[in-house]
Amino acid sequence: MRVLEILAKFCAIVAGFILTGITLMTCVSLIGRNTTGTTLVGDFELTGVTAGAAIALFLPWCQVRRGNIIVDFFTAKCSARTNEKLDRLGALLLGLAIALLAWRTSLGGLSSWNSHATTMMLGFPEWIVYCAMVPPLVLTAVIGLWQAAFGFGPEVHE
Repeated sequence: MRVLEILAKFCAIVAGFILTGITLMTCVSLIGRNTTGTTLVGDFELTGVTAGAAIALFLPWCQVRRGNIIVDFFTAKCSARTNEKLDRLGALLLGLAIALLAWRTSLGGLSSWNSHATTMMLGFPEWIVYCAMVPPLVLTAVIGLWQAAFGFGPEVHE
């Protein structure tokens, strides 16, 4: 699990750099638009494609830290053992759902590659975004499946 955690942390750091870049680009575009009347062409396209990649890159770290939504209203009075079993079941279901998403994203990327799909203004190849999303989705699925099989460690009882 240590290796998965290191990879998840790396993905989150990359996502942070991407979001910082998006923010700076948006600021430059807005300042230019409001002061000199010039703007960065296609800034909204770049924001859209990079935000999708950044979201996917944050998912592994979220799963490692157990930051996904947990609704414990019905299980608050259950034993720690029961809650751990339910959490492991949730991790299994999340791992399977993200694995399905990774598979379908891979197929979408291949379809985008084959059709030479690009963004409208810049002509940015869409398959690149799919390529950026698949590895963190696979990592998230592996983390979820690992947690389902081996548990969450001692912090589960805190």
